[in-house]
Amino acid sequence: MKRVSHTFVICAYKESPYLEECIRSLKKQRVTSKIIMVTSTPNLFIKNMADKYEIPFFVNPGEGGITQDWNFGLSKVETKLATIAHQDDTYEPEYLEECVRALSKSAKPIITFSDYGEIRNGVKTTDVKMLKIKRLMLLPLRFKPFYKSIFIRRRVLSMGDPICCPSVMFVMKRMPEYVFKNHFTCCEDWEAWERLSRRKGSFVYIPKPLMYHRIHEASTTTKTLEAGGRIKENYEMFRKFWPSPVAKLINKLYTKSEDSNKL
Repeated sequence: MKRVSHTFVICAYKESPYLEECIRSLKKQRVTSKIIMVTSTPNLFIKNMADKYEIPFFVNPGEGGITQDWNFGLSKVETKLATIAHQDDTYEPEYLEECVRALSKSAKPIITFSDYGEIRNGVKTTDVKMLKIKRLMLLPLRFKPFYKSIFIRRRVLSMGDPICCPSVMFVMKRMPEYVFKNHFTCCEDWEAWERLSRRKGSFVYIPKPLMYHRIHEASTTTKTLEAGGRIKENYEMFRKFWPSPVAKLINKLYTKSEDSNKL
């Protein structure tokens, strides 16, 4: 089986009942790559899972948290490419193969990312209102000439965050020292895309669902939406692109569309 210079970084947290399913989906890729696991909440469950699948295991010795763990995980990558695999999600067998192929056909790629679906009550689906909206938002990036357009990708991001973080493959040599800032609790990935979107190079979009994001009551996405914390952060992000009155209007509409992320 062909091996590529890529690392899946599994960010494990506490004792997720879905962690093993995530690992198995990475092991079933049509081409192979390295897999490592990082955590800031070390426990016997995570350690045993890493041992079972012979996955190198690293404990974040510094401050814990989403962005801290993501940055720590990326700091352990020694390959040319990397993907941050969220412990509750699954990847289609062709994810790695398709992403590497797309990158090889692009000029100076920064990231590549795919369409995605959701797992709701154990069932995979792509027929979700919010996902349909995101596909419309990403429509301009279906066209290869727009991959390198800073203007186009910033216009896409100015209307919300249609890029699914665990679907993203990073070209490590074009990443800053810290990809994610310890600033937000739910818009940390959108903030990263906004900063990367200012750089010269390509954002490569694959309009095919190559991974599935799990929606469940214990997920960070669901908890944050229920707490209402995302509204304030969304507004702050919209202000990076729009004057205050416009940002407030878009934020109101965007918040309504996010209701589909709730179970």
